[in-house]
Amino acid sequence: MTESDDRRERPDGSRAGGSSGGAGKPRGAGAGRSGSGRPDREGQRDGGRGGRGGSTRSSPGAPSSRDGGSAGRSASRTTGGGGRGDRPDRPVRPRRVEPPLPDDVTGAELDRSVRAELGSLASMNADAVAKHLVMAGRLLDEDPEAAYGHAVAARDRAGRIGAVREAAGIAAYLTGRYAEALAELRAARRISGDQSMLPVMADCERGLGRPEKALAMASSPEMRQLDASARAEMLIVASGARRDLGQPEAAALLLQGPELSPGRRKAWSARLFYAYAEAMLASGRTDEAAAWFGHAADADATGETDADERLGELQGVGPLVLHDDDATETPDA
Repeated sequence: MTESDDRRERPDGSRAGGSSGGAGKPRGAGAGRSGSGRPDREGQRDGGRGGRGGSTRSSPGAPSSRDGGSAGRSASRTTGGGGRGDRPDRPVRPRRVEPPLPDDVTGAELDRSVRAELGSLASMNADAVAKHLVMAGRLLDEDPEAAYGHAVAARDRAGRIGAVREAAGIAAYLTGRYAEALAELRAARRISGDQSMLPVMADCERGLGRPEKALAMASSPEMRQLDASARAEMLIVASGARRDLGQPEAAALLLQGPELSPGRRKAWSARLFYAYAEAMLASGRTDEAAAWFGHAADADATGETDADERLGELQGVGPLVLHDDDATETPDA
């Protein structure tokens, strides 16, 4: 994957590469639950959003199928005939080639609660699904396309498991496949009743060019079921949707509140400050934007955002480039 691939952005403005800190990782991907379910991170300019479908990592991008409709039914399952009277056999859909699984992955690394969800599967299938989910979690940051491949393999084997559909949705989101991600996350919500992925779903709507739908989700009754972290993530997404609609002042107003304080440091603070800086910039308030990019950079201990770069640009400080003819040779002793 090239550097430019790593720097792709999502609709929420976050950078697609880099350390996720677990943000936005599905509970089914990786060794354990990520805890947050936020739309991965506010952190890089919206630039390229378009139908970006968001973050495209294709998120992998291709919005189009974030759900691809595979809905989780095992691609290898046949529903047809096998000699049932005069009923013709239905065509068998071949299972896609699955990505290889390293020998060091056992599936035991998966969160216990997710393993419990896989208990309804045949033992060998459950083990394979668990291993693919572990690999999806491992690769989300460094190689989201590879993570997507593992998540899809798990989904094709166990599409009726909520955690599996959630993993497929997040992997699709992180690669820019916003329509597919939205379909997968809706399926996961129907199966589990869990609303924690609502901010990611709203950001998918932004990626598909439907900011009004993102705002409708942000004001839905289900918001009351979200914890403080997810509510903060939804505010960030809603603010971005207001910017998409050309309403930067409204975007800024959405974020104003007790949490918008440089002295407060929560998991979402860097992205919140970053989103506010973007709203200030869109409103033509460059000095205030620079100040808030500075606050975001100070709060960003893990490199989730590119706030420091944005601040440097506003201050007219470009990257230091050392040319070959600038270097001096050190004479031999």
